[in-house]
Formats: sequence, structure tokens, C-alpha cells
Amino acid sequence: MQQINFRSLLIVIVLFLNSTILTAQTANADSVRLSLKQAEQLFLDSNFVLLAANYNIDAQKALVEQAKLLDNPILVTDQNIYSNNRFFEHAKDASTGNPQGQYFIQVQQLIRTAGKRSKLVNMASTNAAISELQFKDVLRTLRFQLRSDYYLLMQQLSNLKLLLEQQSQLDKLLLAMEQQLTIGNISQKDLLRLRAVVISLDQDITDLQKQIADTQADLKMLLRVTSNSFIVPVDQFKNPDSVNTNLDQLITIGKQNNPYYQIQQSQLIYQQQNLLYQKALKAPDLTIGPEYDHNSNYIPHYVGVSISLPLTLFNKNQGNIKSAQFNVKQQEAVGMQTAVELDNQIANAYNKWLLTIKQQMGTQHDFYEKYNLLFHKMTESYKQRQVGLLEYLDFFNNYQDAKIRLTKQQLNVQMAAAELNFFTGKDIIK
Repeated sequence: MQQINFRSLLIVIVLFLNSTILTAQTANADSVRLSLKQAEQLFLDSNFVLLAANYNIDAQKALVEQAKLLDNPILVTDQNIYSNNRFFEHAKDASTGNPQGQYFIQVQQLIRTAGKRSKLVNMASTNAAISELQFKDVLRTLRFQLRSDYYLLMQQLSNLKLLLEQQSQLDKLLLAMEQQLTIGNISQKDLLRLRAVVISLDQDITDLQKQIADTQADLKMLLRVTSNSFIVPVDQFKNPDSVNTNLDQLITIGKQNNPYYQIQQSQLIYQQQNLLYQKALKAPDLTIGPEYDHNSNYIPHYVGVSISLPLTLFNKNQGNIKSAQFNVKQQEAVGMQTAVELDNQIANAYNKWLLTIKQQMGTQHDFYEKYNLLFHKMTESYKQRQVGLLEYLDFFNNYQDAKIRLTKQQLNVQMAAAELNFFTGKDIIK
């Protein structure tokens, strides 16, 4: 009898330690209570990935300004260094009065033809626009991850609360059955069967706590929250707003707002601009400028103009033009594929949304409230020996499964809304 009591005490201690593990973690950590809106604002203010992407936009805008600048003029000079035992002799001969020494000065300016500079400005501007779209795409992806983790953490903590409540009920029931066993009112078999359920529940709680730790790590990384903090969502699952938009309208919205789709369209514009620029390179650039020659021409003071123009006899930029043409065709194919993918992604997300909403509307929420009351009554009925152990455990498992399915359904609704917003690039559902 003493051995049985010792085992019972050991089981109670183990269960107590396990049920308080989350409480202990939260007590040792700083709880950070956040609504989804607050989490998103913290994410925007502190995320390093967004900061790096924003710097890239500024860098590309600076290249637009650089492309607008004219080429610098080039100064060319040529002069004698040493003559008549003297350095840099540019004076006049004292006996004859003739000037001595020689120097040549020329200023050259490159003039780009065929609108090359404006074409480079257009390409740089398109690159800057692509950088902004890439920033929006990074923001969209990270925000979707943030919302997914937030909703998942809401579900996990809700399930943990359910399991801990059930554990508390079973702990009390186990203690009562230990007492009943000592006086011979129940069999050892029934006690062991209940202990097996308790051990299984304990393992479920441990597994769920590990999942919560992983979700916490992801959220902390996105929000730059310290590792010793514990994020607590304050929002509750609710039915999202209805959507009065059909599939065709959603696809149109997606093509107007989805950053990844717009990136591919902008890439096509860039390749088309590059093709125009490569064709413009066929036209030779002109170099022109004044020059002055002292003492080395047919007159002592020669003033003239210099003009140079390459002759495009062999290299007409044929290879680069052909390459640019293929790049345009390649990007056209990529753009069409992206359009098909976006249509399918929005259609799939929309259908999943309709299915989850249909299921949500068909759920009788008062059923779960009645189920909660019935669970406590069943526990009391078993304590009073009004129902058998098998009947009670069967009800216990069904109750747990129903409650977890409810939170899973609530999570599915939120995730379906988040996914549809993700692919359309706009918060259609709030």
C-alpha cells in the first residue's frame, strides 16, 4: 500500500511540474502582449531586411541621377620640356625676337548621339522602379509570414490552454481514484488506464510547447524582440469581413498590386529599353573641341577645331543587339508564365477562402459552449460512478478532438484570408 501511495505521489509531482512549465517560462521571461496591428508596426520599424531593401532603393535612385550627367570634357596638352639647355623654354630669343619653345592645348567633349544618354536614364529609372517593387515584394512576403506566425501562435496557445485545463481535471480525478483504490472501490486496471491517458496528455502538452517555442523564435526574429521575451497575442479569432468581389475582379486587382507580377512586367520594359540602347550604340559618338598650337604649325599661333568620329566598318554592335533581342523574348515568356501563375494562385486562394467560410458559417458555436458544460458534468458523473471509465475516456477524447478541430478551423479561416491578400497584393479581407 505504501508503494502505491509513493507512485501516486511521484506521478502527481511529475504532472504538476509539466503543467507549470509554460507558466515558469513566462514568469522568467518578459511577456510582450501585442495585437496584430502593433506587431506589424513593430515589424515595420525594426526589421533589418526591410532596412537593407530600402537602402537599395536609394542606391538605384542615385544611379538615375548619375545617368543624367554629361560626360566630362578632356584636356589634352603637349609642350617641350627641354631645349637650349633650359627646361620649359617658352620665352622669345633675345637677339632675334623670335618665340622659342612649343606647346599644344586641346579641349575635347564627347557628344553622345542617337539619344544614348536619355536611353541610359530610362534604363536607370526602370531599375529604380524595380528596386521599389522588390522592396514591396519583400515587405509582402515578410508580412504574410508575420501574420501566419501570429495566427498560428494564437491557435497553439488556445490549444495549450485546453490541454492544461484537461490535465488539471485529470489530476484531480487521478487523486480521487488513488483514494478510491486504497479503500477498494475501484480496480487497479481502471487506475492504470487513467494514468495512461494522463501520460499521453502530458506528451501532447510537451510537443505543443515545443511547437510554441519554434513559433516564438520566428516571431522574435521578425520583430527583433529579445530572446528572453514571450510574445502573447491579445487578438481573438473572429470572422473576417465579407468579400463582394468576384474572381475576375480579384485577378485584375492582383495584376495591379502584386509586386512580383509587376517586377516581371518592369523587367520586360527594361529589356526593351536595353534593346533600344544597344541599337543606338551602332551610331558613332562625336568628339569635338577647340585646340591651340604654339610654335609648331605653319603659323606661330594656330587656333583650330578637332572632330573625331569612329568609322563603324566592322563592329556595329551586332552581337549585343542580338543578345538583347533574345532577352526580350525570354522576358516575354517569363511574363506570360507569371501571369498564368498569378491567375491560378488567386483562383486557388479564392476557392479555399470560399470553402473555409462555408464551413465556418455552418459551424454551430453554441454547440461548443454546451460541449464545455457537458465535459465538466461527465467528469463529475464519473467521480460519482454514474458512468463507466471507458465511456468517460471516450467522451474525453472526443471533446479534446472537437475543441482542437474548432481552433484549427478558426486558423484556416484566418490563413485563407491572409493567403488571398498575399496573392492579390492588397488587403481585400480584413
